[in-house]
Formats: sequence, C-alpha cells, structure tokens
Amino acid sequence: MIQSVDPQNAAPVRPAATAVLARDGSSGLEVLLLKRAGTMSFGADAWVFPGGRVDDDDAGADDLFSIEAARRAAVRETREEAGIAVDGAALRVLSRWVPGPEAPKRFQTWLLFGRAETTDVCVDGTEIVDHCWITPAAALSEHGQRRMGLLPPTWVTLHQLSGHRSVDDAAAAIDAAEPEYYESHFVNTDTHPVILWHGDAGYETRDFDAVGPRHRLHMGRGPWRYERGN
Repeated sequence: MIQSVDPQNAAPVRPAATAVLARDGSSGLEVLLLKRAGTMSFGADAWVFPGGRVDDDDAGADDLFSIEAARRAAVRETREEAGIAVDGAALRVLSRWVPGPEAPKRFQTWLLFGRAETTDVCVDGTEIVDHCWITPAAALSEHGQRRMGLLPPTWVTLHQLSGHRSVDDAAAAIDAAEPEYYESHFVNTDTHPVILWHGDAGYETRDFDAVGPRHRLHMGRGPWRYERGN
C-alpha cells in the first residue's frame, strides 16, 4: 500500500541518468536490461536499464541536474554496470522522471536512448547479477506473468518502445517528439495502486474517479495497464 506523504516531508530529489540501449535483433528491436541484486536497498531483483545517480565529477562545471551531466553519468554507469562504452553525444533524450513525495528515495532521472555499438556485456556479479537483450514486448509479457520485476519508468519505456521494429524507427520517433516529463502522483484504489501523470483528469486532485482524459498506469497483481487518451 502506498502511503500519502506531505510534500514538505518528502525525501530530497537527486539527479540520475539511465541509458536505454537498443540493438536490432532477429525479432526486431531489443533493449539491454540488467538485473539488480536482491541485496540492493532500492529496486532489489528488478530488471533495469543501466544507470545511476549523477555525481560531482559527472557535472564538472555544469549543474548536477543538467542534460550534460546526465549524459556523462549515463556513459559512466553503463561502463561500470555493463562494461559497454557509449557515445554520450549520440544519446537522445527520451523522457525525464520524478517520483511523487511518497517514494522513499527520489531521483530526477533522465532516460537517454541510443544504439548499442557492442553487445558484449560484462556484469560485476555483485550489484548487477544478470543481463539480457530482449524485445520490449517480451519483457512486458514476462513482467505480466510475474517472471521479471520492473519499475514503473522501465515498464512505461518498454511500452513506448514496443511499437517500433528497429533502432532507426525508434530513434526517428524520438527525434520527432518532445521528450516526455513524468512527475508521478500515486493513488491507492480499493483494488490496486495507480500512478497518475500530467494530462490525467485526476492528476492535480489525485482523484482516481475524475471524469475526463486519462494518463495513468494501473499496477495490479496481474499485467499492468497503461491508459492514455480522452
């Protein structure tokens, strides 16, 4: 159950960056997912994109929350977690996420999309214990059958990419659109938690039953359901 928290008592927001790396596989676009160790204090056992917090060295003379710092952090974290070199300048801004005040740890996270120039992954076996190249649709199916743990930003990103057959197709769509900004509002219903985002009729008031447009994620015990539209 997600508990309501006064924004004044919320955990501080810290900067982070994630690299959504993709390749063209035999079944279409595939993304790299890493499995976090069960001992991790955040996202234990979850399958995630490479990434982590932005540190002072990433920022340099730039602001910690800047896209420049995020690119450097994404490159560094991908190298540390997966052993893959990434061209930070080639990473496209896909989205930016900030969890609601209910979250025990809060990161403003840039999600940056790019083509993987190599698919040889090496994980450390300590913080990251496994990896896979998988189509977004297959990852969502595995999650729906409770065989793959995903965090909401990962799930929504996979849902967004599931309609693209190739890396070039996805990159063109990202270039043609404004990056999404997700500032999450959590709501508990009688049956399951829901996240509301800007554009949902109930977003400002956190009213799940508000009549009007939808932009939300239903997170029940079965397959999650993304709802967006009038």
